[in-house]
Amino acid sequence: MSARKPSKRIPTLAVLAVSALGLSACSTAERLAEIGKAPTLAGIENPQTDPNYRPVHMPMPQAPVMEQQPNSLWRTGARGFFKDQRATRVGDILTVTIQINDRAQMQNSTTRSRDGSDSLGIPTLFGFERNVARATGLSDTGSLVSTSGASSSTGDGQIQRQEQINLRVAALITQVLPNGNLVVQGKQQVRVNHELRELLLSGIIRPEDITNANSISYEKIAEARISYGGKGTVSDVQQPRWGQQVLEVLNPF
Repeated sequence: MSARKPSKRIPTLAVLAVSALGLSACSTAERLAEIGKAPTLAGIENPQTDPNYRPVHMPMPQAPVMEQQPNSLWRTGARGFFKDQRATRVGDILTVTIQINDRAQMQNSTTRSRDGSDSLGIPTLFGFERNVARATGLSDTGSLVSTSGASSSTGDGQIQRQEQINLRVAALITQVLPNGNLVVQGKQQVRVNHELRELLLSGIIRPEDITNANSISYEKIAEARISYGGKGTVSDVQQPRWGQQVLEVLNPF
């Protein structure tokens, strides 16, 4: 008999187990080191150096032909005679106002009912009803077949959602698209005691939508990505432990 080759699954499972233990150990060590300390604020960094940063590429219209106006002191696109204070170049800062107050409520109700009955018999058939009775073994040919049925269904559904966010964040222009639109990205971290709140914002805006106060509302941001969350002692107790999360993913029952 040939010797049975060792299974390749055992080393793979062992590597996965060791990796999981290593990651959990690193996470545990970090959590232990932060006991009694407030969450650390992240340093100010260039957004373009982030490994997840990707330049935005969108369909662009044809470049407009700029009309030259000799001997004119007015600059095309400017809102002020002397100087335009709005952000227009990479690295400029503008204020984004976020006022989300969404509310949705839907309710559906359906009721359906149906009754039906059928009966079939041969009380008289040219005098041959007796032959039918003898052939079928029935004494009464007036009710050979009788059926009845009833069905009913009731459904009720309700959806209620309410979200409210009122924030202002300073965003940075990271890219100017060929058609003049601006790519903005903002990040804000606020630490209150041992809770760290973080706001992330990115999207595409038009220079014409920027107000004279160098601000813009969030509903004028195309491809908007807004994330608001946090971490700390309060957020930690609101989430199940990682072991429970793993069991919920792997448990087939």
